[in-house]
Amino acid sequence: MESESESGAAADTPPLETLSFHGDEEIIEVVELDPGPPDPADDLAQEMEDVDFEEEEEEEEGNEESWVLEPQEGVVGSMEGPDDSEVTFALHSASVFCVSLDPKTNTLAVTGGEDDKAFVWRLSDGELLFECAGHKDSVTCAGFSHDSTLVATGDMSGLLKVWQVDTKEEVWSFEAGDLEWMEWHPRAPVLLAGTADGNTWMWKVPNGDCKTFQGPTCPATCGRVLPDGKRAVVGYEDGTIRIWDLKQGNPIHVLKGTEGHQGPLTCVATNQDGSLILTGSVDCQAKLVSATTGKVVGVFRPETVASQPNLGEGEESESNSVESLGFCSVMPLAAVGYLDGTLAIYDLSTQTLRHQCQHQSGIVQLLWEAGTAVVYTCSLDGIVRLWDARTGRLLTDYRGHTAEILDFALSKDASLVVTTSGDHKAKVFCVQRPDR
Repeated sequence: MESESESGAAADTPPLETLSFHGDEEIIEVVELDPGPPDPADDLAQEMEDVDFEEEEEEEEGNEESWVLEPQEGVVGSMEGPDDSEVTFALHSASVFCVSLDPKTNTLAVTGGEDDKAFVWRLSDGELLFECAGHKDSVTCAGFSHDSTLVATGDMSGLLKVWQVDTKEEVWSFEAGDLEWMEWHPRAPVLLAGTADGNTWMWKVPNGDCKTFQGPTCPATCGRVLPDGKRAVVGYEDGTIRIWDLKQGNPIHVLKGTEGHQGPLTCVATNQDGSLILTGSVDCQAKLVSATTGKVVGVFRPETVASQPNLGEGEESESNSVESLGFCSVMPLAAVGYLDGTLAIYDLSTQTLRHQCQHQSGIVQLLWEAGTAVVYTCSLDGIVRLWDARTGRLLTDYRGHTAEILDFALSKDASLVVTTSGDHKAKVFCVQRPDR
């Protein structure tokens, strides 16, 4: 087998001494695409005595006019080709920026868009359940609470709203600064958000108890609650990273200077047990951080990014960036998606590049399928692709959008992919894989 060392993108960093990985050698392969067609409740949740964890059934009422069943022959638009989708939700009148599935049943979706609207609708037939009304700016964040009883939407101006799903009634709202990101706590009705003034906010919903975590005087560009529910990692525009104690309200670790990034952070992810954090930035680097020590234990950057021709020092960060990243749950692998269309699969045990898969357009987001080594990507060419991270090979793709895909979500059993696009539509694709 050929050596992986020359293609590895890890910087001179120490090995992961406290972590045990199983090695798995593979040849690095560049795939060129044809342009054709923790269960226990945490301290935070225990503090909230008035939280009701009772499960309630969702109402199944709605408006049939919001859905369109798509034929398989094709669509008319700027990206002509077949439409592989089963259901198209067409009630938005402008680009659809975000989508999230209800985690309890994976039967409902919430989407938000440039039309200042958000909708909760049913995946099986696209039927509208209710509109999350009242936004006056583009809805860029939307998501269900851990038990699917609440749904939150946030717009660019910083207006956040929460609805009770079964009653379809608004139960809470708050106006923060310009919104950068929003996420529910994994085990409690607690909502977190980052804003352009550098603050990270945390509210107990619906009573509104609030705590703020003050960062630097620059936007808190991305954030993620760690699986233990007691900490959150937040990335900032100045390249710094902070790991916050959600109960005490203080930063446990601060990474800045050479430990941080040399440009704004774009994305963060954690592995399944929360021991490792992966951060991405417009500086084209992905940094592997120990959540326990707060130390950088790996830096990844593919050769194709580092050696782009005709780029000056100041132009590189504008030409490319890390757009999305994530950890495989069954192998010591991490995936990093770049704006130039590169999907890089890294081996964490050897800190080397394992595979490089090239897209024709920039990658917008990637997601790992739970329990497998399959990674999904959506890109600016309007296509969803499935990759085998063990071999670097393309398994299949799904088409149907006539503009770029802006967000997507994957059902827990990986049977459905739900996408949103600049073509004003959200689509539901049924995933069929011969290998399972």
